[in-house]
Amino acid sequence: MSDVRTKDHRITVRLPVEMGQRLKAAARRNGTRESDLVRCALEIHLASGEAELTAYEHAKKSGLIGAVRGARRDLSTNPKYFDGFGGS
Repeated sequence: MSDVRTKDHRITVRLPVEMGQRLKAAARRNGTRESDLVRCALEIHLASGEAELTAYEHAKKSGLIGAVRGARRDLSTNPKYFDGFGGS
C-alpha cells in the first residue's frame, strides 16, 4: 500500500482585532480550532457561489422584475405586441 501524502494549501489571512476575538471565542464555544471554523465558513461561501443565478434570478433579486409601473402585464408573452418586431 503506497503512502501518498498531499500538501495542504496554506494561506495567511489578516483579521481585524475584533473579528479575531470573535473567531477565538466561537472556537472555544464549539470546542474546535479556529482553522476548522475558517475552513467551514469558506466551504459554505464557496458552495453558495457554485449554484450560479440565471439572468432572470439576478434581475428578480435586484428588484428589476415588475419595476415598470402602469405597463401592460403581458408585454413579454402576448404575440400582438410583437407585430413588426425583428423586421427591417
